[in-house]
Amino acid sequence: MKHLIILGDGMSDHPIARFGGKTPLQQASTPNLDRLAREGRCGRLVTIPDGFAPGSEVANTAILGYDLNEVYEGRGPLEAASIGYEMEPGDMAMRCNIVSLGRGGEICAHHGGHLTTEEGAELICYLDRHLGSERVKFIPGIQYRHLLIIKGGNKNIECAPPHDHPGEQWRELLVSPVAESGETNVENGRMTAEETAALLNDLILRSQELLAFHPLNQRHREQGRLEANSIWPWSPGYRPNMLTLQQMYPQIRTGAVITAVDLIRGIGHYAGLRSIVVEGATGLADTNYEGKTAAALEALRSDDFVFLHLEATDEAGHDGDVDLKVKAIEYLDSRVVGPIMQGLASWNEQVCIALLPDHATPVEKRIHMAEPVPFVIHTPGAEPDSVDRYDEESCASGCYGLLRLSEFMDRFMNPENQ
Repeated sequence: MKHLIILGDGMSDHPIARFGGKTPLQQASTPNLDRLAREGRCGRLVTIPDGFAPGSEVANTAILGYDLNEVYEGRGPLEAASIGYEMEPGDMAMRCNIVSLGRGGEICAHHGGHLTTEEGAELICYLDRHLGSERVKFIPGIQYRHLLIIKGGNKNIECAPPHDHPGEQWRELLVSPVAESGETNVENGRMTAEETAALLNDLILRSQELLAFHPLNQRHREQGRLEANSIWPWSPGYRPNMLTLQQMYPQIRTGAVITAVDLIRGIGHYAGLRSIVVEGATGLADTNYEGKTAAALEALRSDDFVFLHLEATDEAGHDGDVDLKVKAIEYLDSRVVGPIMQGLASWNEQVCIALLPDHATPVEKRIHMAEPVPFVIHTPGAEPDSVDRYDEESCASGCYGLLRLSEFMDRFMNPENQ
């Protein structure tokens, strides 16, 4: 049997008064998600281990069965892997957003006004020419998501994920050192945490001076768009030590990941999954749903395991756009899940399908939340439970109950072990 995970990033949410107390999942028209629930077995899953922030890098890694206490190194190394940068000894990698800061000193948007990949590359390469050095390297990624490498950097620093602090004062969120955790910087050649924090804060301030006069931001001002006027580095780490999924699960001989997000590609790289790039995949509600769906079906013909990731619901949550989130859920239903189920109906090969978010991104809070998410596992031939709708409330009564972390992957890969 083959296995497909369909992940709607940040899809879970909270009740909305405007919807009469329904969540976006409950408000949306989702006949295909509901069919999966009706024919499958449901439950809720804790995706964030104790002591970890509810980031997508944490949740997606946990969903795939990894112990974060053993493998976690932040987003930076995952971003590096996804764009083909092989980390060297001594490298510290960080996710580097290009963000929008308001005149009042607040973080307006974590995405720089929804930069295109071409715009983001133009800005980050410009910054590398002016701020890059033997120690500092800016590397372009996708849209507003980029990579910052600090040679000899120290990861024992506290950095605020910009998507978790909309509307807050950026100066109060600058990088600060934390306890060294026993690391002996002199011996390993790394800077101290204090030196690393000072370097990063200097880069943030200097980036603002440079970006203020960049022609792209001049055009944005003329067009009334948000300015992409600062970098924001966060989630530092060294190269992680992860087993591949093939080493962890004998049912998986080959696998693939399909996503528009560098972070997820990076997880897939270390998990031993080949990355499939779909033209027109954006990570937003305008993504190429049909292309990603076709790629997933094609991959299932040759691979044992496919991880199909869709970002649009998370971005809508961060933007506080409830109507867009409902629309993105409905697109996931009608343009991904429905065609996949229809396509698999004529196959002789059986495919076990799981559907879930990685975490909640409530539109009224605009940040990730560490709370259980609804999931369904649809296994051909397995007797379904009594759940007939896919949403946060309905799945709570499913036969799986409340699972934690790697328990999901254990059930998914071994559905006979209830």
